[in-house]
Amino acid sequence: MLLAKRLLALIPVVFGILLLTFLLVHLVPGDPVDVMLGDSAASTDRAQLRAELGLDKSLPVQFISYIGHLAQGDFGRSIHTQASISSMLVERIPRTAELAIVALLIAMAIGLPLGIFAALKAGKWLDHSASVLSLSLSAMPHFWLGPLLMLVFALWLGWLPVSGMEHASSIVLPAMTLGFGLAAILTRMTRASLLEVLNEDFVRTARAKGLSEQAVIVHHALRAALLPIITVLGLQLGSLLAGAVITETVFGWDGIGRLLVESIEKRDYPVTQACVLVIALSYVLINLATDLLYAKLDPRLRFAS
Repeated sequence: MLLAKRLLALIPVVFGILLLTFLLVHLVPGDPVDVMLGDSAASTDRAQLRAELGLDKSLPVQFISYIGHLAQGDFGRSIHTQASISSMLVERIPRTAELAIVALLIAMAIGLPLGIFAALKAGKWLDHSASVLSLSLSAMPHFWLGPLLMLVFALWLGWLPVSGMEHASSIVLPAMTLGFGLAAILTRMTRASLLEVLNEDFVRTARAKGLSEQAVIVHHALRAALLPIITVLGLQLGSLLAGAVITETVFGWDGIGRLLVESIEKRDYPVTQACVLVIALSYVLINLATDLLYAKLDPRLRFAS
């Protein structure tokens, strides 16, 4: 029942994504015909190419045609290369997913322990140090942090490749760029959630029973504190896909984010629409999965639904 309600609620959201993506892409300044033929092309050649690409039709007609092809699972073909967009997405999406997962693991490896220690040492130097570090990381934009990591780990120390995908270690720097910002959010969220739980009655009862402090923290407090943390993880995983647009471009990572930037530069409408649609739908589906997982972990939400 809950899944059916959530899926029905997604229908207007998905339609809105399709409509906004289509309109925004066509509002981008520039003409793909000018990009392909140049400013010196004859008007007849321009008109012929525009008709071949279907750009001579009105926007409502183009949108209806776009929806019709999507309903058949057809994303169309690139205006410039005539390559199948579906095959381009199949090639690029796993690379972006790999980058997002590694970034998420880095963020969890840093943010969760740091947040736990900060909560357990609230008001002490470790807590203050964690707060300063998390604020510093969250204030660093990807387009600044990425080149900084390049400078330190690739150029000065020579430990990692500057960019590209030739080596297995090439994923480290872009994943760190994405993961550090999420680690800052996780640190603050874990600290706040755990501090709130530590003051609950069931934690005091567990201590009164004679359980060790480690057992109280791991088996009681952390389990209760995980609910808001899971929500943040789900929301931020969707944000990692959007943040990958800048990071992939900086590090030359051939994922869907870099494909999106390239298609915008070339005014390749079909590819741009497909990339934005995939990123937006990924965000929506990840939020849906997070919502369902939260309901499974907290029975009160299932009964309320």
